Amino acid sequence: MRVDATSYAHAAHEVLRWACKGESRYVCVATVNNVIEAYDDREYGAIMEAADLVTPDGMPLVWGLRLLGAGAATRVYGPDLTPVVCQLAAEQGVPVGFYGGAEGVLEELVAELKRRFPGLKVAFRASPPFRPPTSEERRRTIEDLNRSGARILFVGLGTPRQERWMAAHKPQVRAVMLGVGAAFDFLAGRKRQAPRLVQRLGLEWLHRLVHEPRRLWRRYLYRNPRFVVLFASQLLKERRLRQTESITER
Repeated sequence: MRVDATSYAHAAHEVLRWACKGESRYVCVATVNNVIEAYDDREYGAIMEAADLVTPDGMPLVWGLRLLGAGAATRVYGPDLTPVVCQLAAEQGVPVGFYGGAEGVLEELVAELKRRFPGLKVAFRASPPFRPPTSEERRRTIEDLNRSGARILFVGLGTPRQERWMAAHKPQVRAVMLGVGAAFDFLAGRKRQAPRLVQRLGLEWLHRLVHEPRRLWRRYLYRNPRFVVLFASQLLKERRLRQTESITER
């Protein structure tokens, strides 16, 4: 699966550039979970490949990029990318919207972001039902979103739902969509983020597993080891190919 070696500044400026042009695009923030989901499900893999930007949200992907030769790769984490984009949007007067999360979470999230960025224009917010929405509800949501004038839409539905939603609605939504996962809960103060040192060490998964074992055990205890094995295999193949090419050139 493609993962782009980007940065907060680059990703945020790309989002604002597209938004100012009124373009319909979508951005994915990827973790090991996204990669394994893409490996197991070809349809989902195609959705990730078609994204306009895929940022390395998890440290294992940053380390993987560096081992593959992208030495300057840095983490671009959804809960940190969201305020960076909001700050630029506030400075440039670009309206934003939020889709996902519970109603109370959205209210707290918007209040916190407006407190941090007083000039932020929030033109749209919607909390979808926990059940699959009807076709009429989907149509009304898209109409309300486009009518609102929001040019950047933060989508917090969780993986893989948010990526599927963005890909399915890209032709209809006149905004840049960012799938930011648990960012809504973190920024609203509903869930505690792992300490920065734990994040830098790549152990955020352990912090989240301890706090949400029933929901996350399969993601981390089944998918993380598979990623290590599969990536190690990819890395060995890459290195053998380089050695072969080097010998051939001689």
